[in-house]
Amino acid sequence: MDDDAARPDAYDGDATQADGGPLDGEDLGGPAAAEGTDADQDAVIEAYWQLTRKRAGINRLDVIIGQAPLSNVVPPAWAFGGTPEEADALLDLVLAGNKTATTSAQWEYEEADAPLPAVGDLSIILDGSGRPRALIVTTAVDVVPFDAVDAEHARAEGEGSLEDWRAAHTRLFGDVARAVGRTLAEDMPVVLERFRLLDPKAPREDAPAPVAS
Repeated sequence: MDDDAARPDAYDGDATQADGGPLDGEDLGGPAAAEGTDADQDAVIEAYWQLTRKRAGINRLDVIIGQAPLSNVVPPAWAFGGTPEEADALLDLVLAGNKTATTSAQWEYEEADAPLPAVGDLSIILDGSGRPRALIVTTAVDVVPFDAVDAEHARAEGEGSLEDWRAAHTRLFGDVARAVGRTLAEDMPVVLERFRLLDPKAPREDAPAPVAS
């Protein structure tokens, strides 16, 4: 899938979509842990969450899910893209602060009977090896026809011009349409999602360059 990996059929490394918690892939066992069992993967994500929620300041939130504070609920863990290579490339864009948006097909959510992303949703982003590497929060969600996506959103995805975006997503959503028994159309509904990187912090454009020693 595009950059929308944990969305209904998103790529999620070697494990199933994790609903567990955080840690910094490399700090928590790295590739070896990612290549273990689902239980190993869940433990790595849980550890990542316990560290990252403190760094990101998510220990006290007013939002309540059921009876549990949001900070106690491990966010879903997923990867951008449809392959390990895409997952790593898109993650790099997120970590560099160059990717703050993603797009998915509404038909996929309907097929999976899954809710659309919502403002305030937290997600743990995995790399191509299934290691947790980032925490993001959804800041805006819109559903628009495919042909209504504009150049500003394409730039926010960090992958080129609107023409590049349309070419890539025509192929992507063509596959999606066939998978759900539909026909790709210009007015197919797509979900535009904006997000903010909570951890690690994206580099500031005005940050001073490191001084060589």
